[in-house]
Amino acid sequence: MQRSVITTYFFVSYLIGCSLALTVNAQIPTPKPVEEREIIRVDTELIDVPISVTDRSGKPVLGLKLSNFRLLEDGKPQKIVDFSATTAPFEVALLLDTSGSARGEIDLIKRAAQAFVDSLRPGDKVAIIAFGPSNTSKTGTESVPVLIAKLTDDRNLLRSALQRITVSNGTPYYDGLIKAGEGIFPARTSDNGNTRRALVALTDGVDSTSVSEFAEANEILGTEGVVSYFIRVDTREFFESELLGDCQSATRFSLAQIRRYYRTVGSRSNEKATNFCQLGDFERLAVSKSLYELADAQMRSLAQTSGGKVFPLGDLSEARNAFRSVAAEIGTNYSLGYYSSNENKDGSFRKITVELKGLPEGSKVRAREGYTAKQN
Repeated sequence: MQRSVITTYFFVSYLIGCSLALTVNAQIPTPKPVEEREIIRVDTELIDVPISVTDRSGKPVLGLKLSNFRLLEDGKPQKIVDFSATTAPFEVALLLDTSGSARGEIDLIKRAAQAFVDSLRPGDKVAIIAFGPSNTSKTGTESVPVLIAKLTDDRNLLRSALQRITVSNGTPYYDGLIKAGEGIFPARTSDNGNTRRALVALTDGVDSTSVSEFAEANEILGTEGVVSYFIRVDTREFFESELLGDCQSATRFSLAQIRRYYRTVGSRSNEKATNFCQLGDFERLAVSKSLYELADAQMRSLAQTSGGKVFPLGDLSEARNAFRSVAAEIGTNYSLGYYSSNENKDGSFRKITVELKGLPEGSKVRAREGYTAKQN
């Protein structure tokens, strides 16, 4: 009897073990072939493409949907994974150049910038960057870009920040662009993924005291996907009126500007000036012409490749209307986002093309032209 019970016990245990083994095996999925497995994207970058659409008469086209757009990279169609309509909020880095001819019109700049802030909608945010003295300067006269107000939608805080802006003794314009690209906008998250971003700069674009160069600023803004708008102030006539004559009393070029001039013109002469007083009047005008032409080309390039625009001013009295035009332009922008199908990290430039679908003939799109891929 005891032996029979033991035998029965082991037999039942055997059956239970087999049953458990079958259950476990049934829960283990059969491995899929490699080509059938889901591809998980690792360490990828969402490419933001700001765009604006106008009709035949040049008026903004509103109310468009994702289905109205087709996006290509280097001629290859890409899947649009993010779409921001014109109603989405935007974040703006406002860069104010308060050097040079702005000395006598600082109040005009403040009022124009305030009008821009007042034109914002609830939820839109602005950060303000201006030029001011460096805390580490030995002489106390060197200018650096200063974050006057962090990104905020608090209108009272922004108004107070604008009142603190003063004139500067130099123009660290390139450094200001880098600060706008690196230190303003938070990392993309699900909470702000559909927020449109822009740089708005009031400047003549002629750098004098930056530690960095334009190429670095251009790369940073390009990788961030920030659409760039420039309110270009024409200060050349004012600057050149103070440029000629006695070198001790004249407005001077910085050493960085003189070196930039020789690099730009590619002078073959070994007789290159190393300071302002070695330049004659004729060469001073040549340097000035070259620097202003370079500034214009750089602004056009940044605006064009990002999908932005340059608004030229005759003088600062037109700044308020220019800011109003920029606000209207930003408010009618769309934004597309995609992950590139080209996962090579080769540092190459990728051309972006946006096509319109289902719109009347004559409709036009202005978009970011491309970006430089990251490099291993």
